[in-house]
Amino acid sequence: MIKGRLRVPGDKSISHRAVMFGAISKGITNIKGFLTGADCISTISIFKKIGIDIEIQNTAVTVKGKGLYGLSNPGEILDCGNSGTTTRLVSGILSAQNFTSVLTGDKSIQKRPMNRIIAPLTLMGADIKSNNGFAPLTITGSSLHGIEYNSHVASAQVKSAILLAGLYADSPTTVIEPAKSRDHTELMLKKFGADLYTTKTSATINPCKELFATDIDVPSDISSAAFFMAAATLVPDSELILENVGINPTRDGVIKVLKDMGANIEIINSNDEFEPVADIKVSYSRLHATTIGGDIIPTLIDELPLLAAVASMAEGKTIIKDATELKVKESNRIKVMCEELSKLGVNVVETEDGMEIEGTNKLLGNVTISTHDDHRIAMTFAILGLISDGEIKLDNKNCVEISYPGFFDDLRKVNI
Repeated sequence: MIKGRLRVPGDKSISHRAVMFGAISKGITNIKGFLTGADCISTISIFKKIGIDIEIQNTAVTVKGKGLYGLSNPGEILDCGNSGTTTRLVSGILSAQNFTSVLTGDKSIQKRPMNRIIAPLTLMGADIKSNNGFAPLTITGSSLHGIEYNSHVASAQVKSAILLAGLYADSPTTVIEPAKSRDHTELMLKKFGADLYTTKTSATINPCKELFATDIDVPSDISSAAFFMAAATLVPDSELILENVGINPTRDGVIKVLKDMGANIEIINSNDEFEPVADIKVSYSRLHATTIGGDIIPTLIDELPLLAAVASMAEGKTIIKDATELKVKESNRIKVMCEELSKLGVNVVETEDGMEIEGTNKLLGNVTISTHDDHRIAMTFAILGLISDGEIKLDNKNCVEISYPGFFDDLRKVNI
């Protein structure tokens, strides 16, 4: 059973942004609770190469910012590793600098679509050359002007790239989305002094002369906590408290869906000084099927593989729809989840924009899961391994380092 208390590592999205915004601000930004996963270390590496002094000690990071125009020519290719957030957000900043830079990443990054940021940034006057819409990206800094952009996808990375470029533009920049994506960029830019306002599905930023350093206390990542919510829900006699978890309304869809499926989840000790945070108490419960789609999808896009796995143990047929975005993550997560759940004896059907999962009361074991080097796939099947009839092996356990280096240690800690 899953018992005790656990504080999972810091939020990945907020950790990335704290370093980026601190780098282009005047003064020293102190970050507590920084996520030391490979993706966020890629962001630190990039900004060191473009002239920013950054010190890291465990989960404490100090960023000595140089202001909006203080970055310097790297003189070498900038490697974003596996991080789509780094690649897309940094592109918005580099589009306005007075030098040329080249962004690339691993084989996964070189398959992820970049036209979704290249198109709006080009409309702003950016000079970006790509490999047919994919990385590597060659970005030559230009004078930018404000635009009003209707994004076809609800994507925080697209929105953030445009808003960051908008800091340097000659007039206001507005991004309109089909549904509200996570809003960490908007909340944090305001904290650093940006002139920005939002509506339900839009964000507008005014040109900025300067941002100013501020200290950031990073809450625990709800995407990482979600794996333990699932574990405590699925394993009989479990009760677990997850501490200081970020429950931003643009990210908490996983809690809403689990509750809708019958999960026993209680929010305790909440506060909302910068980002809303709370402790989350989860205990074992029997689950029933649900339908996941529409405006809630952007609030749980990273948790959908896990929810598909949870649905395999829920009574009835769970339908996931409106989730085409899953096809362009670290792997095609729709296809991968269908293939790998089938190995466990789950009746699952791939659809054009999601999947249909028929719940079972028994998972086969003694199988090896193809993770496709995708950290969320690996962690998802590690959780199912707690309740399967035999061992579930992973072909690559190490890919969890991308977002949660201590995942397996924490799992052992609470698995009594």
